[in-house]
Amino acid sequence: MNSDKADRSIPPRAVWESAGGVLSLTLAGDWMAGGKPEITGDAVGAWPDEIKAERLGSFDSTLPAYLLGKLRESGVKEPVFDGLPENLRKLLELATKVPERSEAKSRGAAPHGLGRLGAGASAAWGALLAMLEFVGDAVLAMLRFFTGRARFRSGDFWAVVQDCGVDALPIVALISFLIGMILAFVGNVQLASFGASLYVADLVGIAMVREMGVMMTAIIMSGRTGASFAAHIGSMNANQEIDALKTFGFNPFDYLVLPRLFALVLMMPILTVYSNVIGILGGMLVAAWVGIPPQLFWTEMLTTVDLTQASLGVFKSVFFGAAIAISGCMQGMNSGSSSSAVGQATTRAVVASITSVIILDSAFAVIFTLLDI
Repeated sequence: MNSDKADRSIPPRAVWESAGGVLSLTLAGDWMAGGKPEITGDAVGAWPDEIKAERLGSFDSTLPAYLLGKLRESGVKEPVFDGLPENLRKLLELATKVPERSEAKSRGAAPHGLGRLGAGASAAWGALLAMLEFVGDAVLAMLRFFTGRARFRSGDFWAVVQDCGVDALPIVALISFLIGMILAFVGNVQLASFGASLYVADLVGIAMVREMGVMMTAIIMSGRTGASFAAHIGSMNANQEIDALKTFGFNPFDYLVLPRLFALVLMMPILTVYSNVIGILGGMLVAAWVGIPPQLFWTEMLTTVDLTQASLGVFKSVFFGAAIAISGCMQGMNSGSSSSAVGQATTRAVVASITSVIILDSAFAVIFTLLDI
């Protein structure tokens, strides 16, 4: 502190003066917490060309906070700190070398009415642009991989395959079996009143292979695997492991995103076929319970479910897998550095994955209808 030069008889004061095109700032007094500084001729959005601090006394964090606020308000990239005490000058130089974190910025008052609607629209537009940018980066990374310019460890790839494939079989089987049973129960209640219980087989078969099998698998993978991708990559981001990868010359996108994207795109069609089979078995069990023999159920279902119908859900699963992997990895890569930020990224990943899947499924429904499939 500058106690030797201090003039403790005057309060903290900052005087902004402009003369001959030169903006100067004169600091005086003791800048301590609790003292209300006198600001004269405050220059909004400007940084002084020269600083005079001969009458500056003691100071605590109040003075650096004031100067940093004025500096960031001005937007000057290379400010001049000449004239300030050496300890204060070094502190400001160190502070300006570290970029301000977005989560550290103070938030203004929450907008109301149209302001809130505009802020929401702006946030949605920004999220859409970020998603398109990430999809573009994913396409470029795949091109680099297929041309031999991107690499990742095969062990990481197979670990992700096991996590999002084999380890997910029990939950996919349970949910699919129950969905098949529910479809059969609901269908039988309505069809039995017309004496057409046999058509439960058609209902269960068509519903599972076209929609329910792939949709339920995608929702399970969104909550399980997409969230896992966001949490894992977000934790690496918080622990600065991604920065370490960059330091060692690895491309984090190739190293972290590509194996997860390839693994989920590979496993989603397999899980969808598995879900379809289990769901049909669940419907067949209920049909047997209401008096439809399994062989008759199977024969009737094959009159409606042909290879084209059976392939629609599998075809969609490829795009659903890519959407889930991209949503999870994007939220993880863009998460903050705190534990709460990782949790928020995980939540956003689940919401974004399910929303993307539903939007894609709606688009496929329109396309298949136009193609009369």
